[in-house]
Amino acid sequence: MDLMGMMGKLKETQQKMEETKKRLDTVLVDEQSTDGLLKVTITANRKITSVTIADDLLQDKEQLEDYMILVMNKAIEKASKVNEAELDAVAKMDMPMMPGMDELFK
Repeated sequence: MDLMGMMGKLKETQQKMEETKKRLDTVLVDEQSTDGLLKVTITANRKITSVTIADDLLQDKEQLEDYMILVMNKAIEKASKVNEAELDAVAKMDMPMMPGMDELFK
């Protein structure tokens, strides 16, 4: 592939990456505490879209705070994995890998 072809392919890949990032705004990841008292929904781009708190948790501020940290971190971790997998798939599918190119997508 000549340089012009590579540049065109790179531009096309960047466009697909942008489209994938937009689509990931619509991919929802749900996470909840083990007892189901706190639920969080987050997009694959790591934006929280909803939080549901059971009335029982409102009686215990410390427990609620602990749950928020735990559940939100788990949701962010899950969303990050989805995000990375999707963007890696676009990069690997579209780009012919030359020596050193894989470092650009890390």
